[in-house]
Amino acid sequence: MPWDNSLNPGKGRDFQELAAQLISERLGLRFLLDHPLAIGEPTKLHRFDLVSEDQLHVGECKNYSWTESGNMPSAKMAFLNEAVLLLSHLPPTTNKFIAMRLDTHPRRRESLVQYYLRTYRHLLRGVTLFEIDPVAGTIEEHKA
Repeated sequence: MPWDNSLNPGKGRDFQELAAQLISERLGLRFLLDHPLAIGEPTKLHRFDLVSEDQLHVGECKNYSWTESGNMPSAKMAFLNEAVLLLSHLPPTTNKFIAMRLDTHPRRRESLVQYYLRTYRHLLRGVTLFEIDPVAGTIEEHKA
């Protein structure tokens, strides 16, 4: 798998840059990478993966996959839920999103994004998921 993040930490950065490019093209915006924004009370800086120049569009990137045997990657789902929590601390006027890599498994009838939406949609509260196919260079938007 050329986009498997576990094989090379640099692949996470590659995915982040591809996500920035595809989402920029879709929304007509430029994104800053690893840009700090203040969240919470008392405030603390968090470096979000993608922040538009006007800071109205903020997202995190997750280059996750099913386990080799086709099981749900439970630890990665916990980190994904943490990303949703961090995004929830942004102002309500902020367009929040998570960019995830399209990943399927022969044992599964749904992609990892579809699985996440089915099981965790109740946590998203306005967070959009962008499912990115790095091979085809395409993006699919999933609203919660």
